[in-house]
Amino acid sequence: MSFMDKVKNLLSQHGDKVDDAIEKAGDMADRKTGGKYSGQIDTAQEQARRFVDRSGGEREPEDHGSPGGSDPMGGRPS
Repeated sequence: MSFMDKVKNLLSQHGDKVDDAIEKAGDMADRKTGGKYSGQIDTAQEQARRFVDRSGGEREPEDHGSPGGSDPMGGRPS
């Protein structure tokens, strides 16, 4: 089993925990920077969530504050 297969397997089993970790890490970074980079941190969190979704992580879809459910990168909602 390759490394990526192992990662995908873990993500499929623990996607909800990974999502919580992404959220907590982003919140901590936001606090540490005094909110100065909130937009960039939110973008990084969303990209990490998308990676988890593409890699087989199964989690409940959540609205993490993106206005109108739109893509923070300016694309169309998927």
